[in-house]
Amino acid sequence: MNERDTHQVPILLWPFALLWRLLGFVLHVTSRIVAALLGLVLMVAGVVLTMSVLGAPAGIALCAFGFLLLVRALF
Repeated sequence: MNERDTHQVPILLWPFALLWRLLGFVLHVTSRIVAALLGLVLMVAGVVLTMSVLGAPAGIALCAFGFLLLVRALF
């Protein structure tokens, strides 16, 4: 059995396979958008928190985490 045989879908199951792939694609795109928006919100919250002297350490960490989440969502 080679690699080509393992990825073939029987003709009667094509509609289900296409629907499953479409659902996977939609979930993948949605999760990236949510991660990007969450990263932006965390960055803004980190910058706002950094403006206060007492919240600066937590704000810097929050901003860095938001930036890393945004980079992960984009790439």
